[in-house]
Amino acid sequence: MSVFVTVCLLLGAGFVVGQMWSDDNSSVSRLATGNAGSEDSVDDREISSANSEPAAETVDSLFEPKTSLPCREASPEPVAEVANAVSPSIVVIKTEDRQGSGVVWDAENGYIVTNNHVVELSTNVDVEFPDGQTVVGTVIGGDSFRDVAVVGVDPGEVNSLVQAVFAPTSEVRVGQLAVVIGSPFGLEQSVTAGVVSAIDRVAEGGSDRENSGPVEMIQTDAPINTGNSGGALADRECRVIGINTQIVTSGPSGGNIGVGFAIPSDTIVLIARRIVSGESLDVGFLGIQGITPTDGSAGALVTSVVDGSPADDSGIKAGDLIIAINGDGVTSMANLAAEIKLFRPGEAVDVLVLRDGTRMTVRAILAAA
Repeated sequence: MSVFVTVCLLLGAGFVVGQMWSDDNSSVSRLATGNAGSEDSVDDREISSANSEPAAETVDSLFEPKTSLPCREASPEPVAEVANAVSPSIVVIKTEDRQGSGVVWDAENGYIVTNNHVVELSTNVDVEFPDGQTVVGTVIGGDSFRDVAVVGVDPGEVNSLVQAVFAPTSEVRVGQLAVVIGSPFGLEQSVTAGVVSAIDRVAEGGSDRENSGPVEMIQTDAPINTGNSGGALADRECRVIGINTQIVTSGPSGGNIGVGFAIPSDTIVLIARRIVSGESLDVGFLGIQGITPTDGSAGALVTSVVDGSPADDSGIKAGDLIIAINGDGVTSMANLAAEIKLFRPGEAVDVLVLRDGTRMTVRAILAAA
């Protein structure tokens, strides 16, 4: 009998933003071995009730300028060009009982990003570079909710430490070329290719199966298998757009069937910066229950507000349609939940709501989940 293992999606589900969400008892295969809504019909009036608290950090300054690209333009073999440019930044990470991949994020300081589920049980790991050199790396820290971790190596010990170029998620498009580089089944520097199947795909994420939650992912049909965890998903401009973390599988083999997921570069860089800076990895809590509208409207329709919550304090009410957070469009209730969890307790978010035909911007100071 064929067994189909799938990622639990949150589309249309009602839950409290910032609190644990329920799944459908389905499971996710980890890979280590062992658009904004239209406002055409909205009244032009807009009311702002934002207070003076500073808004939370953004991703605007997290990436290199687009001019600094490692690729040649208009290559007749784009996949080969991507492999040639990105592979020097991909490493193999080995622990006592598992193996995955990693991407050199900060060569100057020796920082490598990977999945938390690859290294979460270890303090030190073996890091193998493309030239075969192996050094001991230290697990700087990890985020179990987003499944992101940082491993540090001594740059002076490494023969060649090549930093990857990361692309902002805003530039990722459905249907574009997607190239996977990693070490499936221990086969170092393996390259597969496909396309980006979907963006902003909200799936059950994290390395802690007992405390999972909604995380925005990039979906791809590029073949991903066991051992690809933490490896790169790259675009045709030789930039990393995500790191591979999950697959949907069918049957007992657990092999790839063309549905894989990568954590977007925005999330990777944001969380990695927090890890190396020793900042809080706690997730924010807004305090609403809601659903995705069934009339085709984009946004999150508030069905109830938790008493005394940040949403309550900011003036959000049942019946409000949340259409943007800090200027970024909200497409669904699941999308809102994933976005809120990228912010930390104490951070302020500007929430654009549609209430009785009027747009209102309120500022909420998030609490701890």
